[in-house]
Amino acid sequence: MKIRGLKVNYLLAPLGVLFVSLLGGYITGGGMDWYDAINQPSFTPHGSFIGIAWTVIFILSAISILLFSNNHKTDRKSLFFYIVVFLFVLNGLLNVFWSVLFFSWHLIFWSVMEMIALNLINLVLILMLWKDHKASAVLFIPYFLWVSFATYLAYSIYLLN
Repeated sequence: MKIRGLKVNYLLAPLGVLFVSLLGGYITGGGMDWYDAINQPSFTPHGSFIGIAWTVIFILSAISILLFSNNHKTDRKSLFFYIVVFLFVLNGLLNVFWSVLFFSWHLIFWSVMEMIALNLINLVLILMLWKDHKASAVLFIPYFLWVSFATYLAYSIYLLN
């Protein structure tokens, strides 16, 4: 679909990623007093580093979905297309829900379980995109690696608290 020569996904994909980023950041910000008061492992990155990491990950994610949805190999009427788009959306929902579980509800164990599900979605996306949409897949690898680290960090926080 186009609006005066502009494909709608050029707006929707970045706006969706921005919405996830802002909502997750808002929820996280509301729980920072609690987070600062709990026991954290010595390898916990500084908050500014975490913010930069997520900013880069969200930018790469937006580029990934744009490359996928605008690739000439992408059949927008195929089941594959709808599954990949569904997984991108599910990824965003799980990303925000993790912030709710961890920072709002302080359910550290369940946030770890949710992160495992989130990262399985990331891995499935990478594997699905790898053959015909390699650039999109590669752009999602930092997300997978970061969530792997964050899962270990959250698990360590669970053990300490």
